[in-house]
Amino acid sequence: MKRSIVLLGLAVAVSGCAVGGFRHRSDLVAEPSACATKRFEVYFADGEARLTEPARQAIGMTAAQLQSCEIRKVQVLGLSDARGGGAANQSLSERRAIAVAEALTAAGWPAPAFDVEAVGDTGAVAETGVREPMRRRTEVLIEAVPRS
Repeated sequence: MKRSIVLLGLAVAVSGCAVGGFRHRSDLVAEPSACATKRFEVYFADGEARLTEPARQAIGMTAAQLQSCEIRKVQVLGLSDARGGGAANQSLSERRAIAVAEALTAAGWPAPAFDVEAVGDTGAVAETGVREPMRRRTEVLIEAVPRS
């Protein structure tokens, strides 16, 4: 008897779900917005601050993805590895950050939204003395929202 009541209850519950139902895919799935906070990295050749072709492509693709968005803030952080002296690494990381910021500005992004910073080789060597790999880069964080 208990089993019959449970089965009857389940049948009523399932049939109730089918009555309202979902009519469109959009009722079930929220489409991701292109206008959101995005992070990407731009890598450089050893000792260089000149953008490579893959770096230009990454910047161009990101700019195209966010073309319909309002860019609220762009943070560009230049990094370098531990080769060379501290002053030279700081200068190199600054030039890298500026190169990326200039490329994004050329893509039409608002210059006042930029926060450009460089840390040189700070953090390039772990406490254990091991050099951190792949520090020849800039990190870019973009705050984008749908245009109102």
